[in-house]
Amino acid sequence: MIATTHPLRRALCGIGIAAGLTAASAFGPATAAPTLEPTIGSLAQYLDAGMVAAADGRTPTAIADTGSGSGSASGSSSGSAGSRASDAVGEGPEMSSYLAAFAYGLLNPDAAPPGANRWDCKPTAQNPRPVILLHGTWLNAYDTFSYLSPRLAAAGHCVFTLNFGKSGLLEAGGLGAVLPGRYGVGPMADSSRQVAAFIERVRAATGADQVDLVGHSQGGTIANHYLKFEGGQGKVGKVVSFGGTHHGTSLLGIATLGRMINNAGIDILGFYRPIIGASNVEQAVGSPFYATLNANGDTVPGVDYTVVGSRYDEVMNPLELGFLRAGPDATVGNVTLQNGCEQDVSDHLTMMYSPRAASIALRALDSTGNHALACTFNPWFFGGGGSL
Repeated sequence: MIATTHPLRRALCGIGIAAGLTAASAFGPATAAPTLEPTIGSLAQYLDAGMVAAADGRTPTAIADTGSGSGSASGSSSGSAGSRASDAVGEGPEMSSYLAAFAYGLLNPDAAPPGANRWDCKPTAQNPRPVILLHGTWLNAYDTFSYLSPRLAAAGHCVFTLNFGKSGLLEAGGLGAVLPGRYGVGPMADSSRQVAAFIERVRAATGADQVDLVGHSQGGTIANHYLKFEGGQGKVGKVVSFGGTHHGTSLLGIATLGRMINNAGIDILGFYRPIIGASNVEQAVGSPFYATLNANGDTVPGVDYTVVGSRYDEVMNPLELGFLRAGPDATVGNVTLQNGCEQDVSDHLTMMYSPRAASIALRALDSTGNHALACTFNPWFFGGGGSL
């Protein structure tokens, strides 16, 4: 869900830009100026309304380029207008602190976490399924997994990841998109399709019939949507989620209040959509997205789920919102990070820099179960066992 480290100054600047564009539409001719929505297409319509015919009689028109055709360094990109995905390329350094990883991710927004996207990797008998890492909202593959990815690779897993849900401020990506590398902001159904295309590439490259999915925050929801609506059933063995927004988030009650107001007939969440982004509006508890996602239960047959939550998670609260209920032919292990390790006080972001969380992922993914559970102090806000 929402990362809380973005400067207020950027937010205020973005609000000013959005407000300025909206106000500008009021000064055009009353019969010509369209309503200016926060999309590239609407902005193009607004510009077209003010165009004057040239001397030769032709009238210039604006071209609405959403960027959906621009891909990664390898030329792969998928998605719809206003949302796209790209590979994470060029391995960045291993980090033990989320803050350090966040800073590196700002300067290198499409860096791959260490150990990931080695396309010549072949699964082994011990680890037969490639592991796909799915980041959360306003995050990217690197700043989410620069701690976990190298540990999975060192344990013999083939690790792959991508940046999905890439969208700009005027594409309903929200103010988070103003900062480099703030992805996972587009509509989640689009992101799910982008992940589905990436998984097919991984399966083709590795020869594996199935993959395992590790998702953080929105990444857990994307894993569920892929399984239920994008042909993922039968292609996934295990799902491991950390702080997954499986039933939406109340965000300390704010999203719940917003949904109540919306249900009363006042579209307050629609008003905030240009500010917080499409995926954050969808992740408000009680949204139509979740009504559809979980209409037939939390799980799909044939999948083993491990769901990890933290008592100190400021986004996924109450804790139980992130847990799953097992349906037919599925297994679910709901794990509270602090059970048996009270000194781990990881929050929503630093959970991915917790030695205990990493050991839970390794144990869940390794069928031999030979990985011991770690238990170290992991401070809220900093992470990485206090090592910066």
